[in-house]
Amino acid sequence: MKYIIGILLVVTAFGNIGDIAKVNSLKKKAKEAYTNGEYQVALQHYQFLVDSMNVVDDNIKLNMANAYYQLKDTTNAINNYSDLLASNNKTVRSVANQQTGIIKNKQKKYEEALDHFKEALKADPTNEDARYNYELLKKVLKEKEEQQKNQDQNDKDKNQDKDKENKDNKDQQNKDQQKQDQNKEDQEKQNEEQQKEGQEDKDKQDEQQKKEEEKKEGEEKDKEQQKPEDAENKDQEKPTDQEPSLSEKLKDMKISEEKAKMILEAMKNNEIQYIQQNKRKPTKKKDPDKPDW
Repeated sequence: MKYIIGILLVVTAFGNIGDIAKVNSLKKKAKEAYTNGEYQVALQHYQFLVDSMNVVDDNIKLNMANAYYQLKDTTNAINNYSDLLASNNKTVRSVANQQTGIIKNKQKKYEEALDHFKEALKADPTNEDARYNYELLKKVLKEKEEQQKNQDQNDKDKNQDKDKENKDNKDQQNKDQQKQDQNKEDQEKQNEEQQKEGQEDKDKQDEQQKKEEEKKEGEEKDKEQQKPEDAENKDQEKPTDQEPSLSEKLKDMKISEEKAKMILEAMKNNEIQYIQQNKRKPTKKKDPDKPDW
């Protein structure tokens, strides 16, 4: 019985030694393939170790996640990194967070990426890649935040300017509308005044025309009444020759005005002498025996 147990122990020992050798061989082949850029070959070795040989090793799983990452299989890479974010191995935990941060950064999930870089540094402060990525992303996010603030302020200023412009335009439109309404009102008032003035002028013209017509009718009536009188006067009137003037008479007698004046003066003197002589002659006494006649 003891002999059988001894044989079994020897066989088991040799079996474990063979598995260890195979595991080490596959690890070596996977590492060489990964180093040579043969990520698919490396991945196959790591999968065989985990799935077929049930090797539980966070380093092997991290390398398998890295192989997925190099093959751009982001989904499987992030799933394997996620299993290692709480690893007891600080170095593995730091690298898993760092790689997860890189993937999140590429996905533009900047805040998540920054948190993973921060966790990577907490797990391993000597992880310089994680520190560089953390500082760089923090700076970029700060610049983006400043840019966003400036953009928001610019947008706010633009909106305020636009609101002010809209208000100014609206005020100007209201002023223009008021001016148009006032002009329209003034025009209507002017038209009414013109119509009123036109009506007054028309009434004056009508009144003037009426007066002229009445005057014309009166003149026509007067003419009708004067026609018999004019006919009668026409029968009675006789044309008379106009007497020639004194100058014309003297001219016909061939006597100048000076000579005519001398003749008139002489006649006047003779008339005066005649009157004086008649005053000196004695008058006959009246016979009382005779009648007056």
